[in-house]
Amino acid sequence: MPDLIPPRTPLTPEQVELGFDYLLALQTGGGGAVDGRAEAEPELAFVLLRLAEDIVGSATAVDGEAELSADSSALDEVGCALLSALRDWARDSPVTAAPGIARNIIRFTVNVIPDPEHPDTADTLEAMRDEHLVLAYAVHSAPGAHRVHPVRTAMRTTVHSVGVLRRA
Repeated sequence: MPDLIPPRTPLTPEQVELGFDYLLALQTGGGGAVDGRAEAEPELAFVLLRLAEDIVGSATAVDGEAELSADSSALDEVGCALLSALRDWARDSPVTAAPGIARNIIRFTVNVIPDPEHPDTADTLEAMRDEHLVLAYAVHSAPGAHRVHPVRTAMRTTVHSVGVLRRA
């Protein structure tokens, strides 16, 4: 089955930091800790949407090599529906979408992908940030930025070429 998500270039290290700084500030300090940041950072909704696609997609997408079941199909559809709603929100109202997308990522992290090695959600988000930074540096730090080395992360994503992420 062909990939339904079009190929895209992974986030830059700066974008990863921007997105996870916002997520961690919201998680640890609440809404007051992020007031005004969505207005000040025009690309924040885009960055958070891309992080949501990576986080939600890696946890809910049907693995092409796994045996299909009703539960895996339902989880895949729920993930697709959530991401579709977040994309529409980010397109229609980026300033209000940023905190909403961030809250959805946090809620998803707490309820769907808790990390037994990091029982605190902030620790889990920091571990995810580290994984995303490894990927971002692998893709964007090479001279010419077109050379890519495969990098496998705990989120089961592998860089196969510039702009293409596939579940491993």
